[in-house]
Amino acid sequence: MKSAAVSPVGQAATFRFIGRLVRRLDDVSYTLLAIPLRIAVATVFWNSAMTKLANWNTALALFEDEYKVPLLPPDLAAYIAVTIELTMPVLLVLGLLTRPAALILLGMTAVIEVFVYPLAWPTHIQWAAMLLVLLCRGAGKLSLDHVLWRRLATTPALASTRESD
Repeated sequence: MKSAAVSPVGQAATFRFIGRLVRRLDDVSYTLLAIPLRIAVATVFWNSAMTKLANWNTALALFEDEYKVPLLPPDLAAYIAVTIELTMPVLLVLGLLTRPAALILLGMTAVIEVFVYPLAWPTHIQWAAMLLVLLCRGAGKLSLDHVLWRRLATTPALASTRESD
């Protein structure tokens, strides 16, 4: 059986097509990429809060018997966890205080990984990767952070300090 040979013209056309495709992918704005990152990681923590709130007594029992976060009483750890899981996802979806929210959730992810479920690192590294991108790059232009920074940048007091920098 003969193998089909690809002509040099066909190879060149294929490489041009791949080059155009890669350039188009490179041109996708971070703003569009940040939206699913914000929503995806927010959903993980929001769903965890909803599970805890669906049966608070079971949640408290988990913190006492299974989670065993060091240095904190189980009930305090449960209240802190559910508070973080309710507030930080809302901030991420709105794109408000995205970097601090990502940092807090990254810290929570580290605590979960180190003290609660160390063998769940394949899942936790996915959360951490999304949170690190949000921490380093922010929420993107479709966010309240962007609106607030633009407003602050036009504030006379801040504009004059920027000119002296």
